[in-house]
Amino acid sequence: MKKSTFYYLFISVCLSLLFSSCGYNGMIERQEGVEKAWSDVEVQYQRRANLIDNLVEAVKANTEFEKEALIGIVEARSKASNITLKADQLSQENIEKFQASQGELSQALGRFLMITENYPTLQSNQAFVDLRAELSGTENRVAQATRIFNEAVSQYNTFIRSFPNNMTAGMFGFETKGYFKADAGTSKAPKIKF
Repeated sequence: MKKSTFYYLFISVCLSLLFSSCGYNGMIERQEGVEKAWSDVEVQYQRRANLIDNLVEAVKANTEFEKEALIGIVEARSKASNITLKADQLSQENIEKFQASQGELSQALGRFLMITENYPTLQSNQAFVDLRAELSGTENRVAQATRIFNEAVSQYNTFIRSFPNNMTAGMFGFETKGYFKADAGTSKAPKIKF
């Protein structure tokens, strides 16, 4: 056998083994899992934003309500909506920016809901009460979606960082994804009082 023929045969066998044993298809499968989980997170945050819009509209009907509170929640929602991430931008830094903007919206929402407690007519408005209950359920959905996202990211990151997958990942540009993390100093979700 000629040296060049042996060399090409050796390279072909090595590449075949590399693709089959180094999990390229597994990386694609796990990457798709991360992208689907991210899409679910986005859906829940969009649902939350829509509910906030409806909540603000229900409050606007009460003409005595404090305009500063309305402006604060609308501005926070707008700011949070302006930070969007595509599935290929899920670095830890970008996730933290996204999470920070959503955290600011959560704080503004908390202040907004505390102020609404001072308005008995608003508290007796069934549409407002229903929206608050729906918002509470959505917060739970957001938490669930981010938990599932973190699980998908963990599976993906572990797979691409394990040997020999890490060699294939490096060759094809698979990079680790970022996680949602608890805000500093918090151990539980914000409470919405009814």
